[in-house]
Amino acid sequence: MSLKKVKIISAIGIFLLCFLFHFIYEIMPNSLTAIFFPVNESIWEHQKLMFTSVVMWGIVEYLILEKCKVKYNNFFTSLFISALTIIPIFLIIYLPFYYKIGPKMFLNIGVMGFAIIISQVISYFILKSKNFGKLNIISFILIIISYITLAYLTYNPIKCELFFDTQDEKYGINNYNV
Repeated sequence: MSLKKVKIISAIGIFLLCFLFHFIYEIMPNSLTAIFFPVNESIWEHQKLMFTSVVMWGIVEYLILEKCKVKYNNFFTSLFISALTIIPIFLIIYLPFYYKIGPKMFLNIGVMGFAIIISQVISYFILKSKNFGKLNIISFILIIISYITLAYLTYNPIKCELFFDTQDEKYGINNYNV
C-alpha cells in the first residue's frame, strides 16, 4: 500500500470519526469525554471534534503504516500539524458563510470534509519529508498541551461568539443559560 492510499483512507476515516465523535459526550457525559468530544453545538466545540478525530485516527493510521510497511517520517509532526491546521482551514472558509446565512448543517459538513482533505494533503507532504528529528518529540508534547488547552477552554470558555452555543444559549460545559 502506498502512502497516498493511506492518506485517502485517513481522510475518509477522519470524516467518519467526526460523525461518531459528535455524540460521544451526549451518550457518556463525564469529565474525560468532555475533554475530547464536543459538549455543545458551538463552533469551537466542533473544532475540538475535528482535532480529536485527526489525533484519534492517527492511532489507526500508525497501525496501517506499520502493518503495510509504508515508508514515512515525522509521524507526530504530521499528526500535530494536520490536527492543528484543520481548525483555521475550517474557520477561514466556514465563518464568512456562517455570518452571511447562519448555521447550515450541509455547509458545515462540506467545509469539514474539505478541511480534512487539505489537512491530510499537508500531512502527506510532512510524512514524505526528511526526518525532522526532535521536532517529532516536540510535536508529541504539543498534542498533549493542546488537549490541556482544549480541556481548559471547555470548562472556561472565552465569552465570544465562537464559544457560544446558539441552540442552548450557553458557553462551554456550564449548565447555566446566558
